[in-house]
Amino acid sequence: MLLALFLVTPVLQAQEKITLTVLNYFDLTSPNASREINEVWEEFERRNPHITVIREDLFNEPFHHKTEAYAAAGTLPDIVFMWPGGRSTTLHTKRLVKDLTPFIDEVRHEFSEAALMPQAGGYLAMIPTTVTASHVMFVNKGLLDSLGLEIPETYEELVAMVPILKEKGLDVVLMGAQDDWVIQSCLFSMIVGRLVGDAKMDEIIAGEAKFTDPEFVGALEFYRRLYDDGVLNRRIMNTTYGEVNGLFAAGRAPFLIDGDWKTGNFLTDPETGDALIPVDQQPNFVITLFPAIPGEIVSKSTSTVAGVGYGMNANIPAGSAKEAAAWELLKWLNGKEAQTLRLETAGTTPSRVDVTSDNLEPLVRERLAFYGKVEAGTYVLDNVLAGDVYGPLNVGLQEIGLGLATPMQVAERVQAAFDEWFAAQ
Repeated sequence: MLLALFLVTPVLQAQEKITLTVLNYFDLTSPNASREINEVWEEFERRNPHITVIREDLFNEPFHHKTEAYAAAGTLPDIVFMWPGGRSTTLHTKRLVKDLTPFIDEVRHEFSEAALMPQAGGYLAMIPTTVTASHVMFVNKGLLDSLGLEIPETYEELVAMVPILKEKGLDVVLMGAQDDWVIQSCLFSMIVGRLVGDAKMDEIIAGEAKFTDPEFVGALEFYRRLYDDGVLNRRIMNTTYGEVNGLFAAGRAPFLIDGDWKTGNFLTDPETGDALIPVDQQPNFVITLFPAIPGEIVSKSTSTVAGVGYGMNANIPAGSAKEAAAWELLKWLNGKEAQTLRLETAGTTPSRVDVTSDNLEPLVRERLAFYGKVEAGTYVLDNVLAGDVYGPLNVGLQEIGLGLATPMQVAERVQAAFDEWFAAQ
């Protein structure tokens, strides 16, 4: 009988009931939201009936605010969606999530090595699901064709379109920039990459150069020029991140600047069969780069970062059943099925080496083809700067657009914020 107990105990332990809490970054209004809930989250519980997942879905700024609140209170969920730096700096630098390096060995061969580099805390805090371009330019080529216009290759060609588009009552470039991160992440990071370069940014971050140096101020001045030349309209600061999707799909402007992830908002909803950009119209749209900028030192570049992923709460006891369950969930969220789904529904470039699909809408194929147009990847500023530094920059970019601050004033403010942050390190 004693032998029987020894034999049964491991089975009972393996099936110990575990509850995992998850803070998830998720747009419940996206076309394929229900499919992801069913095929990723609910499917995990079906395959692991001893594990219950309690998920909190938040999107955009509410998510980031909640993450910081949990971190400050010491009540971080078991699994948390996070960035490789930037908006998740607190999680990395305070080591609130585990180093996944000891866990990854069993599946390391399934991933691109570029995805498994150390992150902001100097260790592997999460497994990126993708590599992300925070800047792309969506083009309604059908609209341009109807006006006898071509996709611009230079900034001067883009500016030449302004009077033609305004005469038709159209905007030139749309952005959903009511939230202050959008301009910095999706536009200005690319501008800095082209005009300042990562090497100069490394000097600034090391305290060996300044934001008030001519290169960075010049990038801010070019950004202001976008408004002066009519390429951008101040209305973008009143346009919500969700509202811009419908405006672009409806032909309000031929160009939309955002991150490559925006592709998913235009795809077919599997429940309704509806799409902001129907499949038969998608071949009329192109995903490309902002045209060549005068004086650029880096050409055909975009701002890129290792993608987002999920981390594990550092307070989960090592060797516990909960840790084993949490790792099973992390493996599943980065598994072939989950990454194939994200490829099909949003064109998300997989971090795995074994993901392919024949079931892709034209816009998804266009997103994947975009990377063949990119000759250089440069920093996303909120991934390499601390929040105390990029926060004033985000606000300053909006103020420049609204005519409330000059480029030098913003540069001085950002430098002052950096000096204070740097002194505290």
